Amino acid sequence: MSNTPPKPSLTTTDLAEILFSSGLQASDHPSAERVRAAVEALSRACGGDPSACAARVAQEAGDHPDAYAVRMRWALDTVLDAYGDLTTAA
Repeated sequence: MSNTPPKPSLTTTDLAEILFSSGLQASDHPSAERVRAAVEALSRACGGDPSACAARVAQEAGDHPDAYAVRMRWALDTVLDAYGDLTTAA
C-alpha cells in the first residue's frame, strides 16, 4: 500500500489558499495528514469552489498585510510537503 496521497484536482496554489484560510498555524507543526484533513474540510465548507477560499485570503491580506507573505510562504511549503508538486490541475 502506498503512502502517497491521492492527487486532488486543485493546483498547489489552490490548496495553499485553502490552507492559508484554515485555522492551522505554522506553530502547530501540523502533520501532512492533518494538513490534508484541514484542506479537505475547508474545501467542503467553501462548497468546493477555490474562489471562495481565495476571497478569504484577500480579506486576510487586507486585514494583516504584514503577515500575509510569511503565512502564504508557509502555506505553499506545507502544501508541497503534504501533496507534492501540483503545478497544474489534473
